[in-house]
Amino acid sequence: MSKTDLRMPVFVLVGSGLLLSISMGVRHGFGLFLQPMSSDLGWSREGFAFAIALQNLVWGAMQPLTGMLADHFGAGRMIFSGAVLYVLGLIVMAFSQTSLQFTVGAGLLIGMGLSGVTFSVVLGVVGRTTAPEKRSMALGIAAAAGSAGQFLMLPLEQTLISGFDWFNALLVIACIAALMMPLAAALAEPTRIAPTGPKQSAREAIREAVGHRGFVLLTTGFFVCGFQVVYIAVHLPSYLLDKGLSAQTGMIALALIGFFNIIGTYVAGYFGGKLPKKYLLSGLYFGRSIVITVFLLVPISPLSVYVFAAAIGVLWLATVPLTNGMVAQIFGVQFVSMLSGFVFFSHQIGSFLGVWLGGALFDRTGSYDIVWIIAIALGVIAALVNLPIDEKPVVRTAAPVPAL
Repeated sequence: MSKTDLRMPVFVLVGSGLLLSISMGVRHGFGLFLQPMSSDLGWSREGFAFAIALQNLVWGAMQPLTGMLADHFGAGRMIFSGAVLYVLGLIVMAFSQTSLQFTVGAGLLIGMGLSGVTFSVVLGVVGRTTAPEKRSMALGIAAAAGSAGQFLMLPLEQTLISGFDWFNALLVIACIAALMMPLAAALAEPTRIAPTGPKQSAREAIREAVGHRGFVLLTTGFFVCGFQVVYIAVHLPSYLLDKGLSAQTGMIALALIGFFNIIGTYVAGYFGGKLPKKYLLSGLYFGRSIVITVFLLVPISPLSVYVFAAAIGVLWLATVPLTNGMVAQIFGVQFVSMLSGFVFFSHQIGSFLGVWLGGALFDRTGSYDIVWIIAIALGVIAALVNLPIDEKPVVRTAAPVPAL
């Protein structure tokens, strides 16, 4: 193996970390735009929330296809195309005058863009270019580096909104998102670790996964992850404003989630290589329900919000390296982006419901209480469904050779 090949995983880790920092960091701050845009343009919270909900649904629906294309042709083309769509979506968001225009930009274009520049495609590259014994740790490092963007971008986005306005803030953010385009070259996969064992077609891989009980349970649990994290990311700032706290408190809370997310994803990746991933996932989901319950029961104050943000941040996307690592562990790396894409689609259906129900139920009841209760109950369910998963790699037999 050449010196360039030996350095390839390092380049992939750096490139994937920077790419995820931008793609996830920018979208993590969309909740900061809810009140100023809705107020200035006369939109309801449900209208704004529906566009972000559609974004998550389109992102998830496109992910299996984008993952399959990345598995077959390499991730570079998918990442570049996704970055272009992402930037166009931000520009359309800025110039939107109606809810429909905003939905096209924030919902459709950014949703399609995210399918090419986020976890399933990017972590698929990491999985394919990393040896099995180092894979869980590498996935944790990449996800942790990506989490740093959620911490760094939020103060920047809040500063841009406060110092200029939401319109100019979106244009500046679009320029930052354009930096994802050259990063596609770092993940173009000139070399890969060759898959071992009998070869499969994409259709055979899908059929095998759908028939595997563990894949179904893992997919079910990831639905809950999407419901919880996107509901909190979009609606927490407005929930705090409704409770009499400042916009600054909401921004700091989201930034703290991003910061402690770095720790959580790194630790999850580390322990994912040493302990059964299903038990770690179960503990994460159960922990989220406990943290949310305590947050709702104690008197609300800036301190309680920051403690909640730190605690939920540790549990935030720690599910990602464990979930993607389990898919690679059970089914191998040949179609890991595509299969992770199907799991992620479930995540995004949950995201759609979480963010849309948050806006819809608030508009109807004047409160977020029902959605918080749903989030707690779903966390307990996800904790339970992960426990029976069989993590052992599937055993495949080569097709028999016809006798002459």
